[in-house]
Amino acid sequence: MQSIRKKLLTWYDKTKRDLPWRETDDPYHIWVSEIMLQQTQVKTVLPYYTNWVKTFPTVEKLASAQEQKVLKLWEGLGYYSRARNLRKAAGIVVKEMGGRIPGTVEGLLGLPGVGRYTAGAIASIAFGLKAPVLDGNVKRVVSRLFRLNENGTTAASEKYLWQVVENLLPVRRVGDFNQSLMELGATVCTPKSPACLECPLRTSCKAALKGDVERFPPARRRVQIKKIEVSAAVILKNGKTYIQQRMEGGLMGGLWEFPGGKLEIGETPEECLKREIREELGVGATRLKKIMTVKHSYTRFRVILHVFRCCLNKGRLRPTGCKQWKWVSPSRLSAYPFPAANVKILEYLVNGARSKTIRKVNRSPNPE
Repeated sequence: MQSIRKKLLTWYDKTKRDLPWRETDDPYHIWVSEIMLQQTQVKTVLPYYTNWVKTFPTVEKLASAQEQKVLKLWEGLGYYSRARNLRKAAGIVVKEMGGRIPGTVEGLLGLPGVGRYTAGAIASIAFGLKAPVLDGNVKRVVSRLFRLNENGTTAASEKYLWQVVENLLPVRRVGDFNQSLMELGATVCTPKSPACLECPLRTSCKAALKGDVERFPPARRRVQIKKIEVSAAVILKNGKTYIQQRMEGGLMGGLWEFPGGKLEIGETPEECLKREIREELGVGATRLKKIMTVKHSYTRFRVILHVFRCCLNKGRLRPTGCKQWKWVSPSRLSAYPFPAANVKILEYLVNGARSKTIRKVNRSPNPE
């Protein structure tokens, strides 16, 4: 064990990536980075982290921020509940803890949005406590290192892997050691085609010595990606467009959207939109004209978004199922947080694009 610790820390000191959250010992900044990095790649997080700490440099600034501003800054990063919980937890830290982030694993676990992994990461990196971490990268490293038929898909498997990682921890430099395990999994001990010849643990890795590294960890059952077709309306009146805010607590709660909804079995996109407008706004839709189709992939589902310009029949709007609604000029739309799939619609409105079909394939983490 001692040899593994020494080799890994020596390798980490020489090869670690230059990341902004590694240049600070501020618990708040480390906390922000760990929340952002949950199920999100480092390259995606980097600009968001920089903008966040510039806008909300302290936990007090975050605690006093409006939720809409927080969600706007998070826009496109996915899993929006992370942002809401981060703001909520900041309020607790300021109001109940005098602005001091808890310095224990137990205290950190009491904050909204902080689980065992995040608590261990903050406790070890920011406070130097002997606390393990277990994410996908670490699971892969220890499974291969000790040739374990464990992937953490059951409670028993997860518990066993936590114990293995805890047994690995050194007495000193626990935070660096935890980061070295994650770094190794992210840059060398990758899911496919791992760079075993570059690995500092290649002479200690049981899977590498047996020549069957890619058998570990055991494959998880593949989750089928669900396809969802949605219709949305761009409704213009006097130079402004109609938008509505999603209800709190639901999928992508608090974000703004264009009215519409999912296609039902047997419906065309046009039929779906007419039905949704009638149900959501209480008036009929007419003169539908297709302006684009947006294809956007999240982690667990794929959205095909059919976007139409349309007009509304005369009558008083009676929006239902939304928190609030507004008519907004295109130049002001950038002030509102929207789901990532709406980016092309916003570009169309802001740039005054002519009607055309646009296809975009992108990948984002789940919205919640």
